[in-house]
Amino acid sequence: MAFEKEVYLKDSQYGYRISPNIKKYTLRDTTFIQNKVGNYELNRLLEKVPNSKEGFPLKITINSDLTGFKLTITDKSGLRHVNIFKSDDHKILQDKFYFLMNSLVERDIFEKIEK
Repeated sequence: MAFEKEVYLKDSQYGYRISPNIKKYTLRDTTFIQNKVGNYELNRLLEKVPNSKEGFPLKITINSDLTGFKLTITDKSGLRHVNIFKSDDHKILQDKFYFLMNSLVERDIFEKIEK
């Protein structure tokens, strides 16, 4: 999957784009880790019950020049994309996802796009 300027997850209420005010030190402050290639990665497990280790991995990767990103929610194997927005069974996971993304919007890493 290529780096995108805007990402829309299927059935999500919002899309996201890289903020023009993004800074590398803000990424490090928000627990993004720089990988060997120089890209910044944030990995979180979206869980209904905290510390249960049962949930879906969320991975956000921002390229090293801060112009594009990838955002995926997958099954535990990391091979198949999961749509947590298609049913109300995952309401807690949706709330946790939006909470995390809102905190990244507040820190000027992303901008929220209304659909």
